[in-house]
Amino acid sequence: MKRWEQRPFEIRTLFNPAFCGLNLFRALQGYEEEDTRGMPFSLSLLILPLCFHKDSREVLAAGSRSHLLGITEKHPQMQVGFSDRATTMIPYTFEGFDLLMERGCILLSDEGRLQTVSGKVKKSVTGTHETKSCQRVARYLGKEFARIADRITVYTSFGIRP
Repeated sequence: MKRWEQRPFEIRTLFNPAFCGLNLFRALQGYEEEDTRGMPFSLSLLILPLCFHKDSREVLAAGSRSHLLGITEKHPQMQVGFSDRATTMIPYTFEGFDLLMERGCILLSDEGRLQTVSGKVKKSVTGTHETKSCQRVARYLGKEFARIADRITVYTSFGIRP
């Protein structure tokens, strides 16, 4: 990964650690609404590629009253290029987690699950229409991942072999 000042302006703006961390935090909060033990680390790697990819985000936002597995079945186009996007987003996910850990916003449990620390991040979802959409989809994904409760099922529904 390139040093911060060597990255293109667009990359620094869209994938800045604070914004990535905020979306990851929203997903962890959503997960904890269903399962207080926290999100398994392996599932957290899927959040940003789904939130930041406009076509996937729009499909998920439109179907947010449906179950995730039903949405992925009806919209197989979400799988196209997903594994490459997920791989590309790993460094940005790590930077987001680094910032969250540094600021004391998340904890890693003994079971290897990511948990939020209350009172560290504002509960209100603010920003532009697009940034609010990313945060809402992140929360939705967290809840749905917890409802599915099986990492293999989640990964295979997006066309990735765990």
